[in-house]
Amino acid sequence: MIIKNCKIIFLDKIENGSVLIRNGKIEKINPEENNDEEVIDAQGSYLSPGFIDVHIHGAGGFDTMDGTVEAINAISKIIAGYGTTSFLPTTMTCALDDIKKSVEAAAICMREGTDGANVLGVHLEGPYISPNMIGAQNPNYVETPAIDTFKYIVGHNISAIKSITLAPEVEGAKELIQYVTGLGIVASMGHTKASYKEAIDGIKWGIGHSTHLYNAMTPLNHREPGVVGAIFDTDITTETISDGIHISYPSLRIAYKQKGFDKVLLVTDAMMACGMPEGKYSLGGQDVFVKDGAARLKEGNLAGSILTLDKAIRNIYKNNSYALYDIVKMATYNGAKHCGVSDKKGLIKEGYDADLVLFDEDINIQKVIISGKFSKV
Repeated sequence: MIIKNCKIIFLDKIENGSVLIRNGKIEKINPEENNDEEVIDAQGSYLSPGFIDVHIHGAGGFDTMDGTVEAINAISKIIAGYGTTSFLPTTMTCALDDIKKSVEAAAICMREGTDGANVLGVHLEGPYISPNMIGAQNPNYVETPAIDTFKYIVGHNISAIKSITLAPEVEGAKELIQYVTGLGIVASMGHTKASYKEAIDGIKWGIGHSTHLYNAMTPLNHREPGVVGAIFDTDITTETISDGIHISYPSLRIAYKQKGFDKVLLVTDAMMACGMPEGKYSLGGQDVFVKDGAARLKEGNLAGSILTLDKAIRNIYKNNSYALYDIVKMATYNGAKHCGVSDKKGLIKEGYDADLVLFDEDINIQKVIISGKFSKV
């Protein structure tokens, strides 16, 4: 299959061209015409690497914590329609047995494949977080960081765990951070009440990422820089929920200016109401009410989002003057690096997986290709 007459979004430029796809891979960029190949005329649309979401709980009425292959598969199909071709199903602070069950289901989808977006692994959000920065996590299931309980949660699926969100200031965090990073798992600080010093200590122990920047962490203050200050003052990566609700656009601009486009990942933190009508849903066993584009607990706390990555890209593109390729990088290549698959995903490059998205000038998704095959949009 050849996709011709498209604006190809590379890592640092956009160029007109065509792409030859064979056997699920990008075989050639700007190939010679071949009458034997199916030809798709993009009619000037953008061709982007498939979007990668490293922090997403659910969509279409399904949640990672449902703990079933069917739920993960349903989520994969829903988000594929919005351009997401790979993701990390993300757990919540719940009972250990429930997390274990969800990890098992996601690991099966990772090994056996899905009908939609690829499962690259699992993001454990909790249960080793601060009860003083709970957000929409369930306070009844917060655990003290411990290697033993971590081993219990993951069981024989240790290779499926790509990242874990925890609070570095909690007793036991140091040992767990050092243990998971020794296994190649990304330790991320989030839902944390840490001071600047405590956050820096966590980074020294191995933390290399931070979960949903600004949200559920100590803010930047001129005398106590907090977790936000530690993120800005180091080269760890971070993620933004760019829905215009979790973070204001001026604060997003500050973050991108401080961290640069190489160190930020666009994520959705979407929950089961993503792609669904407004109404009552649940997250981590707690009731969530979706109204006016926001998902909140009855107390008013934001409870994930209903964001999709195409909308996140559109929001940033329409509210700033950044180059489109820089914005797309935050939704593609940076996520691939985070998941350890940047040697085969996240770029339009010969030999890479043919996970691709066609969209127009307004970032409206037109076609989605996963492993060289069209996905239903």
